[in-house]
Amino acid sequence: MSDELRGRRVAILATDGVEQVEYEQPRQAVEDAGAQVTLLSIHTGEIQAMNADIDKGDTFRVDQLVSEVSPDDFDALILPGGTVNPDGLRADADAVGFVRDFVNSGKPVGSICHGPWTLVEADVVRGRTLTSFPSIRTDIRNAGGHVVDQEVVRDDGLVTSRNPDDLPAFGAALVEEFAAGRARART
Repeated sequence: MSDELRGRRVAILATDGVEQVEYEQPRQAVEDAGAQVTLLSIHTGEIQAMNADIDKGDTFRVDQLVSEVSPDDFDALILPGGTVNPDGLRADADAVGFVRDFVNSGKPVGSICHGPWTLVEADVVRGRTLTSFPSIRTDIRNAGGHVVDQEVVRDDGLVTSRNPDDLPAFGAALVEEFAAGRARART
């Protein structure tokens, strides 16, 4: 265990349908670096994870509702994928507003696979370079983002990856970016 993120508060925003490995592995990476992690969601209780959007995985206890927190409460944010998870988040005004405010605050954000759908809905990809799962790349382009096909893409505090195969590199990039701290505040 290292201490690059000791004292840092990291939020993970997810709901039912989150891809289990895309929740667990980034969480483990930042916890191993000393971060305190809080699972935020759009409902209380537990969220149901999935494996490859086909099989039910584990459930995870929600720590707080996204509607009850502010970006000021956290130092960094992770948006895991799964097809259903970001689709549910982007339909929730509190989740979208939180993500918009978080990105615009200049704090670092990591998102993998279908996770950038929530960034698209929050209108924070315009002029940014990122990657994602292939099926949502047109949505990113239509929202003004520039898409590249790379394992990890970093753009001023925004870290993105394509799919679960990229998780080791994604986790390492999250720790580095979250340790570096603030990006430029966006307007």
